[in-house]
Amino acid sequence: MEVPGLTHLHTGKVRDLYRNADGDLVMVASDRTSAYDWVLPTEIPDKGRVLTRLSLWWFDQLTDLVPHHVLSDDVPAGAPADWEGRTLVCKSLRMVPVECVARGYLAGSGLVEYDRSRTVCGLALPEGLTNGSELPSPIFTPATKAAVGDHDENVSYEETARQVGADVAAALRRTTLAVYGRARDIARERGLILADTKFEFGFDERPDGEHVLTLGDEVLTPDSSRFWPADQWEPGRAQPSFDKQFIRDWLTSPAAAWDRTGEQPPPALPQEIVEATRAKYLEAYERLTGLSWS
Repeated sequence: MEVPGLTHLHTGKVRDLYRNADGDLVMVASDRTSAYDWVLPTEIPDKGRVLTRLSLWWFDQLTDLVPHHVLSDDVPAGAPADWEGRTLVCKSLRMVPVECVARGYLAGSGLVEYDRSRTVCGLALPEGLTNGSELPSPIFTPATKAAVGDHDENVSYEETARQVGADVAAALRRTTLAVYGRARDIARERGLILADTKFEFGFDERPDGEHVLTLGDEVLTPDSSRFWPADQWEPGRAQPSFDKQFIRDWLTSPAAAWDRTGEQPPPALPQEIVEATRAKYLEAYERLTGLSWS
């Protein structure tokens, strides 16, 4: 989309990225959604605004732990009216090419690796864990950032240190676990389990020569995190979650008639799946923040 005064840089699965005349980044969260590495043909109304508003709320909860990249949520002059509520103007950071994942519970790719080798990202874990088990303590499990359409690849801490340097890797691990711990406690107070989450960090290269590790992108949203209702947590099975599970379940059901291993794009979502997914995003926002969406 052409917007006066902005240069379009990138269109991702969910966000569109621009640069303004001051050199700041302008991030616009759309209502697009993705599953199984496909951007779906059906949007989820208000999803981009939920992600934006929830990220802003979380950044405020974390400022004493790590600075963040947001400068304002003002809509640039000349931008479409639909950008209201889904736009962040952010510092331009030198991004670290690592997805910083914190896990407090066993799920997803961590569960797959554990079942195979009793490790997650090379970290040895005790016997007897199962789907949804709480880990003895939270762990830092980095991943390489993949191109659009590819899977992020879990890597060991040692490989991360080799790629970005020992000091940077140590700072990433320390900050990731500190932020996860704060967010886990906040979520727990609201009856939610934060099973795992991923962060992106960059360096704010300041005029005085200081390079400050800074939290970027979105943070602690249903797109980047697994939130489970605490009163329904039951290790040994897949947990109900506040994310795109309605979409994943429908896409893998006979009703969708879609082969996720094939090359055909996924079909449009039925209205009831769209409404259920939107409701789950709004519920996550309201339960976490204590605020009414409307």
